[in-house]
Order: sequence, then structure tokens, then C-alpha cells
Amino acid sequence: MPIASATSDRADASGGVRAPQWRGHALTLAATCLVATSFPVGAAITEGLDSLVLTLLRFTAAALLFAPFVIWRYGLKAPGLRDLARYALLSACLVGFFWAMFSALRYTSALNTAAIYALTPVITALAAWFLLRERIGGAAGFALLLGVLGSIWVVFRGDLTALTALDLGHGDLIFLAGTVSMGAYAALVRRLHRGEPMAQMTFWTLVTGAFWLLVLSAPRIGAIEWSAVPGSVVLGIAYLAIFTTLTTFFIQQWSVTVIGPTKVMSYTFLNPALVMLLGLALGEALPPAATYPGMALVVGATFVLQRSKPAPAATVTPEPKKTPGGGAGPVELAKSDLICRPL
Repeated sequence: MPIASATSDRADASGGVRAPQWRGHALTLAATCLVATSFPVGAAITEGLDSLVLTLLRFTAAALLFAPFVIWRYGLKAPGLRDLARYALLSACLVGFFWAMFSALRYTSALNTAAIYALTPVITALAAWFLLRERIGGAAGFALLLGVLGSIWVVFRGDLTALTALDLGHGDLIFLAGTVSMGAYAALVRRLHRGEPMAQMTFWTLVTGAFWLLVLSAPRIGAIEWSAVPGSVVLGIAYLAIFTTLTTFFIQQWSVTVIGPTKVMSYTFLNPALVMLLGLALGEALPPAATYPGMALVVGATFVLQRSKPAPAATVTPEPKKTPGGGAGPVELAKSDLICRPL
């Protein structure tokens, strides 16, 4: 059963049930590790199928796999138009990001995309300020800057010559637009959450995302020779659908309501280091010692951001309503002040 409680940073102050923040951090870290694997997998299959069709299959497979659980747990009740609009807006952000990733990898290198992706936490922080009025304190702002510098340091292996030679081309601009879309997504989850179970929100976000992609890719589906699609592409889509789409969507959407969008997306700083560790596990050479300061920066920046608290936004104390007898009635909380968190 869900428990209605005050928004995450205010829950304890009001004497309510303490949010399971440690669980949010642990699950977000696990999701970050899964996301790190999507870059090499995506690069391996992007030439095997059209980018829009790839993303359509990824969303559709994830929705179909998740449907039995949602039906069993909550039933399959179609959302109203307003709810459908919320889910469609969220899925539009995700569709934009994943389409941009597959498209950009056709024109640019994984090195450039990894450097651009390191900007996601900063974009999320700006979106959280604009949509949620979540202010970033001085320490957290400095940590965001360090995280960006550390991620870029790791990506370019401490080589300033490679950094200065970075040339933003057509593919880089596509992925930059997708990164902005992903940064806005995390803040929108918290802004648009209305207390429904997170599994339902995840499912309908996947369904509406598949609808967007079906409309966009319909003219291209008929031209595909499905019998010629390599088996490795099918396996890659299955992996991305189960682990880096379905699993990570659910974890990130739930964690955003517990620890906030900026903290969730700050784990993105760890991606370059995680990708490098993944390369070592696959037999690649040990990274040069020049990358170690960058790793220290991203780990330190992530730690500072997790420990920091958002600066309080300006609030207006609600005036008590007058009862017919002239006394003060109970204060009513706005619906937006409540978030349902699953146990």
C-alpha cells in the first residue's frame, strides 16, 4: 500500500514517515551501472536497423514485458485524457533522448557522446530550478562543475590535446538536443507525479512512447527486410528493453520522488568511469594514470551532491480557513505537496 507523505526533503521535519532514501540511492546506483552498458550495446547494433525502429522495438518490448505485472498488481484501467497527456509528455522526452543516441552514433564517436552526456546533471539541475524551484546551494553547484570537469577528464583520458580538438558536428548537436531532453525528463517526473503507483506511471510512459515512435517510424517499417536483421541486433534490443529501459525507467522514476531529480541524475557523472571499468572487464588495457584525477573528481562530486540539501525555495504559509463560527479551521495541504511512496 502507498503511504501519503510530504515531499521528500520536508517529510522528516513534519514528523512523518521517513522516506527510504538509502534505497533510492542504492537503486539509482544500480540503474547507473545498467545505463553504462547501454553505450557499447547501442553502438554495436545501431548499424543493423533504423534508429527510430530500434527505439520503437525497445519501448514496445519493455511495455509488453511489464504489462503482466501491472495488470496483476493494479489492473489495466485506461488513464484519463489529462493523465495520458502527462505520460505522453514524459515519454516524448525519453523518445527524444534514445532516438538522438542511436542517430548520433551514426555520425559521431562514442568519445564525443560520452563527453556531451556528462552535461546531463547540470541540465537536470537547471530544469529542477525552473520547474520545481529546487535551488542548488553553493557546495552543490561547485560539485556539479567539478563533476562535469571530472567526467570530461576521464573521457579524454587527461589528454588536453584531444579535448581541444573536440569538434561538434551534426551528430554531436543531435545528441546534445537529446541530452537536454533527458535532463528535463527527470525534473518532469517529480513535477507531473500525481500519487499513482510508480509501476503504473512507468508502464503508461512506455506505452505512450511506443505510440510516438510508431507514428514516426511507420513509413520506414515496411521497407525493412526483417529476415536480414542479424540475431545480435535482436539480442541487443532484448537486453536494452529489459535492463536499460524497463528496469532503469522504473528505478529512476521512483527514486526521483524520493531523493529528487538532481541527486538522481548526478549519478550520471559516474558513467565514464563505469564504462571504463566495463572495458577493463572485457579485456581492454588499464587506463593511463592521467585519468585517475578525473575519476576522483567525479566520485567526490557525486558524494557531495548526495550529501547536500537543496536550498529551500520561497514558500508561502497558507492562511487557515475561517469556519462559520469565526474560528480557524484546519489547514488544507495542496495536492502538489503530497507524494505517494510505495513501501
